[in-house]
Amino acid sequence: MLTLFLQASLIILALFTLLWLLSVQLKNVSIVDLFWGVGFVVVNTFYVWMSGDLTPRKILMLVLVTIWGMRLSIYLTWRNKGKGEDFRYKEFRRKYGTERYWWISFFQTFLLQGVLTMLISLPLLGVSMGNQSDALAVLDYLGILVWLVGFTFEAGGDYQLSRFKNNPQNKGKVLSYGFWKYTRHPNYFGDSAVWWAYGIFSIAAGNYWQVLGSVIMTLLIIKVSGVALLEKTLNHTKPQYNEYVRKTNSFFPWFPKK
Repeated sequence: MLTLFLQASLIILALFTLLWLLSVQLKNVSIVDLFWGVGFVVVNTFYVWMSGDLTPRKILMLVLVTIWGMRLSIYLTWRNKGKGEDFRYKEFRRKYGTERYWWISFFQTFLLQGVLTMLISLPLLGVSMGNQSDALAVLDYLGILVWLVGFTFEAGGDYQLSRFKNNPQNKGKVLSYGFWKYTRHPNYFGDSAVWWAYGIFSIAAGNYWQVLGSVIMTLLIIKVSGVALLEKTLNHTKPQYNEYVRKTNSFFPWFPKK
């Protein structure tokens, strides 16, 4: 298992190094975000390919991970088209200076995302290296249900938010209907649920500690780059957001408070 993990790590290192070189030419570090989903598709496909025979569980993972990863990358590419470099990377570029940031960005962003890709993808390794029966079990069907809920919230939340932002009349307003009526972050909740589904599949395959990848993804979403960061920004930019916070659950979906 360790050998397979290290081989996949080298592939991801090569992929993100090429992305970094491209970003230096384009002077745009944001392209790394567009390949976040694709990286997991590459890792999972490699794991399944190297694991030997295709089983129903491995085929299921190929389908689900590919749908999730490609949907995310296509959506981010469409959303960021023509917008240039993200403000976070512009700030880093200003802070470190253009003459230094081109190489700092490799370690700060590209190498970091490569490491996170490998750690988060541990449940995918657990499924491919599973030693349980090839037939789908009750846990697998539970995983499918969790994945469907998560993907619906993530993709549905992204779709509703994009339509909301594309309407000029909504400038300065807060989206509080649809999926956003029940959680302030349906896309982040959905993303976390999808990765817990992969953790369930890993357990069904007989591998348990690899669920650590699902834990890492959830902690990143809630504490680091997702919910916490966005909440801090919205509290300062949208006056109506405080009322929305009072009525709506932060992460787990539930009915709004009266």
